[in-house]
Amino acid sequence: MKGQYAVATMVFAAVLWVTGVVPLAVTALSIPVLLTGFGVYNDIDPALAGFADHLIFLFIAGFMLANALQKYDIDRRIALWIMSAMGASPRLLILAIMIATALLSMWVSNTATAAMMTPIALGVLAQVLGRDGVVDEESTADAFSNMQIATLLGTAYAASVGGVGTLIGTPPNAVVATQLSAMLNYEIGFVDWLFIGIPIVVLTLPLVWYLLTFVFFPPEIDDVSGARRQAREYLREEGSLGPRGRRVAAIFGATAVLWMVGDLDILAERLVESGLLSQPWYNTLYGSDEGPTVLGVAGHQGLLYYVMVGLYAIPALVLADTVEWDDLVDIDWGTILLFGGGIALADAFAETGATEWLAQTVFGSLTGAPILLVVGAVVLLVILLTEMTSNTATATIIVPILIGIGGIFASTLGLAEVSAAVFLAVSGAIAASFAFALPVATPPNAIVFGSGHLKQEHMMRAGMALNVLMTGILTVLIWLLFKFVWPAVLW
Repeated sequence: MKGQYAVATMVFAAVLWVTGVVPLAVTALSIPVLLTGFGVYNDIDPALAGFADHLIFLFIAGFMLANALQKYDIDRRIALWIMSAMGASPRLLILAIMIATALLSMWVSNTATAAMMTPIALGVLAQVLGRDGVVDEESTADAFSNMQIATLLGTAYAASVGGVGTLIGTPPNAVVATQLSAMLNYEIGFVDWLFIGIPIVVLTLPLVWYLLTFVFFPPEIDDVSGARRQAREYLREEGSLGPRGRRVAAIFGATAVLWMVGDLDILAERLVESGLLSQPWYNTLYGSDEGPTVLGVAGHQGLLYYVMVGLYAIPALVLADTVEWDDLVDIDWGTILLFGGGIALADAFAETGATEWLAQTVFGSLTGAPILLVVGAVVLLVILLTEMTSNTATATIIVPILIGIGGIFASTLGLAEVSAAVFLAVSGAIAASFAFALPVATPPNAIVFGSGHLKQEHMMRAGMALNVLMTGILTVLIWLLFKFVWPAVLW
């Protein structure tokens, strides 16, 4: 009975998330109320526990760190430098914009990245096409320049693809990490995700660029010298980075390095074996359930645990006199609440056994099917769902189901149940960033469409073809990574 009520709560939330009747975060806040009201939990405390999940604080820290980068225009400077250095031809200019967008989207939310890069791209386009050449959607479709369309679509698509690169890059990554932790007590570390996300970005971003600029919207101009001059002019206007900005860059760099060092526990174990690192110091830095730390206590999380490293950055920014609380607090709290609601729902599913029933119902017909068919079905389903609602909502709905089918497909995949669940859930989270056809699918799509310099038919023309192509490409790519890379990283 409790499992049925958990499923009813999910259906209620899914309908509201898909239809957008109320904001996503409002729906998320209703989940613990419904779970308690239906009697899935005896009291509201366990229903609210998901909102205090440790990974949520990693993303709070990531959002705040991104705010500090944006305050001193560090992200904008990086983008302009790449554009001024690479934009020697129309296609290379578009590639430079896409690379800059993707790199920034790995660290700053894809929404904020697209919001920053779209006006920069329009300003550069004005120099390429002449100010009268950048037309808005009141013009006829024929009046739009291929250069304009390819640049704006490239900006949106690069923001979505780039977000896959790091654990904090886009909400679906956060959803799969938090729900794997909640349902299976399985942790994906910061470096672990780099082995997942970076190959996806490196292989798919050039492909998206090639299709946009060589197949769908080949630029019809040759001279982009004005655009490079404009990018360099923008960069000169930024001036040199001041002392506070340099301190922010240093804190960001140190945080990124510590995130990576914190996942090198295997190397640290070798240092302990060789006598270069004492066991108490290893326990202090990397954690141990039993051994004593340098402080003499046993059982320790480890100072280099990536959530703790992210939280170090926030007081460091304040103590370095770089930001005020008002700068830090202006983050996307709605997304944070959505994570919490998703974890609360995932916990309820795991506790009541509803996940297994729902997974069997949805994917049971694929039992025994070839691996590529299973992955392809997951990727296609997620892309189609994401086109109808936001990628964050899609991931929140589908990831618990994908975790639940781990046991069903474990023998097909040749993995243990937990490993199969991780593989399928990660595959779904990746696919949620590859919906390109409609403005509602992802925030970057909505931002470039909302600029008024692009028609929906342009996005649909390229996006529908890319959705089909990316379903096949992601299926093969995910399978290859699963076969040759992920076994050494994820299990």
